[in-house]
Amino acid sequence: MPEHVLFGLDPLWTSTALLIATYAAIMSEKLNRAIVALLGGGLMISLGLLTQEQAVAGIDFNTLALLTGMMLIVAITRRCGVFQYVAIVAARTARANPAGVLLLLSVVTAVFSAFLDNVTTVLLVAPVTLVICRELKVPPYPYLFAEILASNIGGTATLIGDPPNILIGSAAGLSFMDFVYALAPVCVVVLVLTSLAIHLIWGRKLSATPEARARVMALDHRAAITDPRLMKQSVAVIVLVVLAFATARFIHLEAGTIALFGAAILLLLDNLGRSAEHQHESLIESFNEVEWITIFFFVGLFIVVAGVEHAGLLRLLADALVGATGGDMKALAIAILWASAILSAIIDNIPFVATMIPLIKSMAPALGGDQAILPLWWALSLGACFGGNGTLIGASANLTVAGIGERAGVPFRFLEFMKLAFPLMLMSILVSHVYLLWMFF
Repeated sequence: MPEHVLFGLDPLWTSTALLIATYAAIMSEKLNRAIVALLGGGLMISLGLLTQEQAVAGIDFNTLALLTGMMLIVAITRRCGVFQYVAIVAARTARANPAGVLLLLSVVTAVFSAFLDNVTTVLLVAPVTLVICRELKVPPYPYLFAEILASNIGGTATLIGDPPNILIGSAAGLSFMDFVYALAPVCVVVLVLTSLAIHLIWGRKLSATPEARARVMALDHRAAITDPRLMKQSVAVIVLVVLAFATARFIHLEAGTIALFGAAILLLLDNLGRSAEHQHESLIESFNEVEWITIFFFVGLFIVVAGVEHAGLLRLLADALVGATGGDMKALAIAILWASAILSAIIDNIPFVATMIPLIKSMAPALGGDQAILPLWWALSLGACFGGNGTLIGASANLTVAGIGERAGVPFRFLEFMKLAFPLMLMSILVSHVYLLWMFF
């Protein structure tokens, strides 16, 4: 417990009030969430709830390094056009059949989201989708809707696909392959069921004229590659980085180190042979693509959560939750799964997961240790990541696609989106419920 809180304030109540105020301000969207989180973190330190050393210790470097490294890798890779290339190939593979294109673009989005972050994936795939839909003369909304859901489902399958998983993996010491083994199977099942539902809702009704399909088939996928040399370098580095993630336990490297080192290698390859001036311009371009707002949002959020953890709030909540369930691991996992899903549909899943992590960690001693609480981590991941599909504000990828759609004249309405997305999200959580009980209990 903090010893020297300013004005003699009670540390437990003060830190709790700060946490609630931070959440409320983030949800109101009146201020950018990075500003809110940094202000909350600054107040935690200034009021004496944390020392600066404790605040720095509360910031998870591995998470920040992983996010920054992958953002840099994607920022460089996107310049060569490889993502647009894959999207056009998918459309041609479906013979420009609207229903087939809908399915394959969803699969492409899910796969990319598993190995890159899902926000970046939709930023790359959605604009190409709009072009294909324009050529086919079909409504873009079903395609963008499907890509939102696919990005969050695919991102759930790996350590690096969705920010909540990055947070969970770093805090719980879970590897890339831990996530693949535990979550990829249920993600495949959920993607298949979601794709089937979307086909029944929209896909079977979509049609295009032979002339429109011919225009899509005439799109030159090779022309999408603007820099063949950079494409080869980028794909090679991404493959090596993913292999390093998969073998991290054998090579004794953390995911953050792998991502930053991979980014450094790709930066080197991209700048070899350039003059110092051109290198400087290239680096500015690459580093400007990093979502620094997200990075500093995480910094502030880590400090806020560290404040309530040091004050003892999370220990009290953990004891209450264990007591309410009688220490039954199965009941705890199911409670965390459904609560995470519903709450992540209402509030951003990142701050929710950041708060839940130390709460779950503090349950470990009462439940048999770190290994015993593994099912709780999988429940949190599935609930938070799939739950983000429930509403338009549930995950960052949702708002990103909605913004792209709005700028292209494709309206996204909160209730219209929720009317279909929320039941599909509940279906995914029901499947996860059955999967958790079958796999881990």
